[in-house]
Amino acid sequence: MPDAAPITIPARKGAAAFVRPGQHIKLINTNGQQVVDTWAFSRENPHEFMSMEHSRVQMGTIFPREGNILVTNRRHPILTIVKDTSGGIHDTLLAACDCYRYQLLGCKEYHDNCTDNLAHALAALGLSNLATPAPLNMIMNIPVAPDGAVTFEPPVSTPGSYATFRAEMELVIAFSACPQDLNPVNGRDRKPTEAHFQILD
Repeated sequence: MPDAAPITIPARKGAAAFVRPGQHIKLINTNGQQVVDTWAFSRENPHEFMSMEHSRVQMGTIFPREGNILVTNRRHPILTIVKDTSGGIHDTLLAACDCYRYQLLGCKEYHDNCTDNLAHALAALGLSNLATPAPLNMIMNIPVAPDGAVTFEPPVSTPGSYATFRAEMELVIAFSACPQDLNPVNGRDRKPTEAHFQILD
């Protein structure tokens, strides 16, 4: 059977899909420099979700790698990273951007943001009134210095690189092509672009 067609995560916007246990989710960094905020929610109980706080304990690291298991706020496995060709630099520390973040950065008008993108992507599946957990910020390069300081650096990934996850429960996967254009996390040119994902059996 041929692979499913890639689904577009539009630049500055979000997308979501239902996933069965054992299926694989391939997140493709199409243009090479796009941060993709990533969430997973239990289909049975959407108030159970992939938790970065709990996953850091499970993994024993703040930087997820191939083979690591990501867990929920109830410590149940939800996603396993089975393949990563992107360079392996991802962030588990930072909250999703929101309107308040952009106001603090000086925006006077509405700025697309990952929190709203998540809400819109879930609403397209008929889901609403869910919290915005801290995301797994795929491709996001946030080095941590010995003194604990963090900086916002361009991604190390390349066009067409990807990460593949295995679903460990019936879940909803959600993505946001981060619209950050005020620092270089989406590349030195600060231009958000689209990404893609596939649901594979």
